[in-house]
Amino acid sequence: MAQSMIRVMVAEDVELLLEDFCDIVDQELDMEVVGAASSGQQICALAQEKDCDVILMDVEMETMTAGILAAENILAEKPNIKIIFLTAHETDSIITSAMGTGAVDYVVKGCDDAVLLDHIRRAYTDTTVLEAHIRQTVMREYTRLHQSERSLIFFFNSVARLTPVERELVRLLLEGKKTAEIARIRCVEMVTVKTQIKGLLNKFDCSRTKEIVQMIHRLGLEHLFLP
Repeated sequence: MAQSMIRVMVAEDVELLLEDFCDIVDQELDMEVVGAASSGQQICALAQEKDCDVILMDVEMETMTAGILAAENILAEKPNIKIIFLTAHETDSIITSAMGTGAVDYVVKGCDDAVLLDHIRRAYTDTTVLEAHIRQTVMREYTRLHQSERSLIFFFNSVARLTPVERELVRLLLEGKKTAEIARIRCVEMVTVKTQIKGLLNKFDCSRTKEIVQMIHRLGLEHLFLP
């Protein structure tokens, strides 16, 4: 039984590179280019009009993130298409944004033709192996998000256990007030405020009030403590 041809589309805004990538693919006996585009809008339209298996997608075309937006739109409609980002960008933010679309691979421009073709075949057969530095970047982001999620759950659980007095303390701390100022504002003794702050630190599992303030700012939840 003859092997199916891998139907490839290419999105690249530099005409010379677009032609080069198309030639590389078309020279292979098991692949064919079924569409070529020079913008995110064009590749979205092509993917709607024709079926394909793999898309080589540049990140930066008509805008800095045109390829990323195009990938999101295409995969929302046709999730079985395998998208490989082929780009000169290797920054962590671009890599995580690109892979976050659901793309299966990320290849840096300038690699050998044989390497690119191997990536296409692996994508088609669901045997993609991300290059080490790409995999490490993705795993770092996954770990960061997982830690953020755990922090968020812990934070909400902590907030749920706060008394009205402790919530007011947090609000004043967010305003940058010191212990003496808080005592004066609340018309209580300094020792009382210190005791209340100690209870607050225990609930948030922090050693300093600065850590509580930083956590709230990091999670963007200041609005929970507005008067």
